[in-house]
Amino acid sequence: MTGHAGPQGAAPVDLLVRNAWVVTMDDQRRIYRDGAIAIAGDRIVAVGPSAEVERGVAARETIDGRDRFVVTPGFVNGHIHITGEPITRGSVPDDTDWRTNVFDWLIPTYLAQTPEEEAISATFAALEMLRTGTTCFVEAGTILDLGAVMDALAATGIRGRLGQWTQDRAFAPGDDQAALTARAVSGLEAQLARYPVVGDPLLAGWVGLVGHNTATDALWREATALAQDSGAGVTAHMSADPADPDFYLSETGRRPIAHLAALGALGPHLSLTHGIHLDAAEVALLAESGTGITHCPMTAMKGAYGATAVGLFPEMAATGVTLQLGTDGNNNGNAADMMRAMFATAGLFKDARRDASLFPASKVLEMATLNGARGARLGRLIGSLEVGKKADFVLHDRNRPEWRPLLNVVNQLVYSADGRGVHSVWVDGVRVVDAYRSTLIDEEKLYAEVEAAGSAVLARAGMSVPCVWPVL
Repeated sequence: MTGHAGPQGAAPVDLLVRNAWVVTMDDQRRIYRDGAIAIAGDRIVAVGPSAEVERGVAARETIDGRDRFVVTPGFVNGHIHITGEPITRGSVPDDTDWRTNVFDWLIPTYLAQTPEEEAISATFAALEMLRTGTTCFVEAGTILDLGAVMDALAATGIRGRLGQWTQDRAFAPGDDQAALTARAVSGLEAQLARYPVVGDPLLAGWVGLVGHNTATDALWREATALAQDSGAGVTAHMSADPADPDFYLSETGRRPIAHLAALGALGPHLSLTHGIHLDAAEVALLAESGTGITHCPMTAMKGAYGATAVGLFPEMAATGVTLQLGTDGNNNGNAADMMRAMFATAGLFKDARRDASLFPASKVLEMATLNGARGARLGRLIGSLEVGKKADFVLHDRNRPEWRPLLNVVNQLVYSADGRGVHSVWVDGVRVVDAYRSTLIDEEKLYAEVEAAGSAVLARAGMSVPCVWPVL
């Protein structure tokens, strides 16, 4: 690394990355074989051919990427459970069905963790995301202590939108429905006031509904109003399983998306996760309203959700539904590597429909960057490398077998490479990963904490980890 003086009168910048492949994801989707990006503070101030960018800047630090680096925007993970599952990764058998997975395996471990363990889990999730090129995420929902999780994440440098996991439907006899709804709404109001999105902070509050059949109509209406008033978004699980449409048809006479439309809950503020068991009318409602769907391909495969058997994802893409990608939980998708999710998305529907034109690598890369940024309501700030946007970007290391030879960089990103080739990462202009290591997290200390926390949570929940082979 060196400084770059630049010509007289050149604009001072903090960092210049030059002589690299630069995948901008701008409105023309320009890719520069010998490109450069210049950063001042937390913003991108120049992107383009190296010779052109270098002429206009004087850099305090210069990184020469010749024959070494590919630069991309940071990935945006549209749905990830950062508490509960990262510290119990792999404990759920891979032949567990969806209902058993949630109620017999996951919920007990969610409730057995302490706030301190939840903070360790969040830190660990952030480390895995950053180390694999994800710079921003939308959380599925913090279980216990949002304050502790926010504090832990602030020390990692990641960008995120998160909130308490919220539901209100009275399932137990004697539950006071009005009180449950009031408590849920009060909690949402408090977290959005404490962690506002105003000013575009790295971390801000979000409306994280559990979804499925756990939210009443009253909570859906209140959550929608809160999001629209605050500028935050709403995330919720929906139609991962036929149980959701069955419930809504039985209780309301409408399928879930049609019912949400009748409540006025659909719109660009809302991202629904999974969205597998939909019909054509629901797809049309999503497209008309601008509601996003977060596809979690690795979870669908491991959990046998039926994404390729019945999912209308090609139809959603064709009708303009904003599709983004998520990695879900570490006992479903099991990994927070968005590059693996890209690979799975690019291949699943080609094979299922026997149509190689479905989900080309270019569209999948858009899902992981631009669409994810839109789902996080940050499309004006992140998702592409453009002047004026936040300096959230990734250097992928070409000195690895999967990156040679480099002929088609988009194909390489989606089909050949994965997050293990991420060399360095910047968020908000701060280098948070350098030469494969976090600059802000003590990784060895964290790994020891995770090992201890995982065993403690499982023991507290009274659970063992089965294995079909003897573990001696």
